[in-house]
Amino acid sequence: MSAVTVPTHRALVTYDRFDRSTWAQLRASTPQTLNESDLVRLKGINDEISLPEIEAIYLPLSRLLNLHVCATQDLQRVQEDFLGQAARRPTYILAIAGSVAVGKSTIARILQALLSRWPNHPRVDLVTTDGFLHPNAVLTDRNLMTRKGFPESYDTRRLLEFVAGLKAGRSTLAVPTYSHLIYDIVPDHRQIIERPDILILEGLNVLQGGQGASTQGHPVFVSDFFDFSIYVDASEDLLESWFLERFRRLRNTAFKDERSYFRRYAAIPEEEAMATASEIWREVNLKNLRQNVAPTRERANIVLRKGVNHAVDAVWLRKN
Repeated sequence: MSAVTVPTHRALVTYDRFDRSTWAQLRASTPQTLNESDLVRLKGINDEISLPEIEAIYLPLSRLLNLHVCATQDLQRVQEDFLGQAARRPTYILAIAGSVAVGKSTIARILQALLSRWPNHPRVDLVTTDGFLHPNAVLTDRNLMTRKGFPESYDTRRLLEFVAGLKAGRSTLAVPTYSHLIYDIVPDHRQIIERPDILILEGLNVLQGGQGASTQGHPVFVSDFFDFSIYVDASEDLLESWFLERFRRLRNTAFKDERSYFRRYAAIPEEEAMATASEIWREVNLKNLRQNVAPTRERANIVLRKGVNHAVDAVWLRKN
């Protein structure tokens, strides 16, 4: 382990950096609660994940998060005692950010499964920010379809109202549902969230410092409501290769569904389809990564740095 200063525009952010083997030792006696059948259910279409990876990376992470959740709950009880208020347990919000194709969704599902098996916070919900994208009709009207996933394509106010409602202890909240098959919000379909112990919020731009809503002249950002955040990192070359491989696999599976928004890519020659995929990566995902996603890395409490085969080879824990 060593302290490392990560260059930023202010050069103020420092991390304790752990290699894979050193981080794995921090698992201590945390039990393995997942098995191979769990991994089949949890992993994404192009994400490589194994039980040794869970044991080396995600069990220590779940142990750290469990300690954070318990400490946050204890602090809440102390404050309630001080104020003479009735006890309540606000939802702990864990954010996961990173590029397209980096494997955020798989990590979110793994952490949901691991954290829900700790005895003191069994109810863990997962929400993706895809549900807060504007519907395609709105994006088309605003000429934003080619910027889907950029900050301006989200209904930021609605997302803010959701996380603020969680922290305020709202008993029931409804989240719009997004379908990757139809590439749009599903009309009249909602995910119901009822005061979970932990809420994992996963998305490209969840750590974004901009696009805040104004409250009496003061901007409020989604990240203001987070208790802990994770950024999943990888080199641009690896991200591009993972995106193209995922596109190739989807072309031979989901894209063949007659309801798929991308069905046309399953019908054209592979060389033409993959050329289009490369253009999508360069003109949309890489631009969004460089302009909006990667600059938020230093806002995260933890950075998981991935290498080949989606294996995490370094973990950075923020010190300040």
